[in-house]
Formats: sequence, C-alpha cells, structure tokens
Amino acid sequence: MKDTAIIVVDMLNDFVTGSLACERAQRIIPPLSRLLSAARTSGIRVIYSNDSHIPGIDHELELWGEHGMANTPGAEVISELEPTEVDYLVPKRRYSGFFQTSMQLLLTELGIKTVIICGLHAHMCVRHTTADAYQWGYAIIVPTDGVDSFTEEDYLGGLKYLKEVYGAELIEIDELIKRF
Repeated sequence: MKDTAIIVVDMLNDFVTGSLACERAQRIIPPLSRLLSAARTSGIRVIYSNDSHIPGIDHELELWGEHGMANTPGAEVISELEPTEVDYLVPKRRYSGFFQTSMQLLLTELGIKTVIICGLHAHMCVRHTTADAYQWGYAIIVPTDGVDSFTEEDYLGGLKYLKEVYGAELIEIDELIKRF
C-alpha cells in the first residue's frame, strides 16, 4: 500500500467540541487513532485536510458561521489525532480538500494512486473531497467507522452516495488495517 495515502478531513477542535461540534465525532476518534498509528507504522502517508477560513471573505461562513478560522485553536486538529512530523497539512477554504489547494500536487509528487478518506462530515466535506478524488482518478476507500455526520440519516446517506456515485470501497478500520 505504498501508493496509498490517508486524507483526514476536518477533525478539528471546532468540529469536535467547538463552534460546530458534532457529538457523533467522539465515536470515530478511537478507530481513527488506530488507523493513523497503523498507517504511519506501515509507511502510509497521512494528510490532514483542514478548514482554514479567512474572516469576512469565505462565503461558507455565511452558511455556517465562524468555524475553522485560520490561525485559531478551533482550526487545529484535535489532540487525540495530532499530526506528527512526517504528516502533511493541506489547508482548505471550501468543502473539498482539493478545491484551490495543493492536494493534487502533493498526491502526485508522493506517487499516490489510492486515497483513504476519513473524518467529518460524510455528506459534506468528506463527500466533496471524495468527488474530487474520483475526478482525478484515484481509487477511493472510506472507512465506515472513520467518518460521521451530524445525524444518522446524513451519515448513512453520505456513505450510500460515496459508494454508488464514486465507487468508494466501504470497509471497517480494523479490516482495513489488516491490509497494511
């Protein structure tokens, strides 16, 4: 799996415990911690795709209010999943981790063919990041216990969409780790 990378979407303080807290995020933290640890041990690259909004400019703020504001504690990855010195951080200002970011260039330079996309929210930022990964031709894996949404309906609808529209392979983290 040397041509595989994990993209961790928006596991930020503001989304887990802050201004846009998702209570359901708590249940994906332990499996994500196991996934990231196993990935790093196996040499699989870990990339964080993080909201990093600019006040007064980003139109997403009109819909959701201030969240993930650049250079604030709310825009930092939660301590349980803190990036290491070998990980990559790709800031974003829209739902997709690819839109107007350096994600595609980074993946190309790393020789990545498959992306494992996890984090928040299955029906929004994970969905849009997956859409762009699909458009760029990546094979896509989404760990079912490594993504979530505000509601069960949004979570299940998001997973269904990712599988049906982008051909994402849905798998539990412990099964995925066995492939490493």
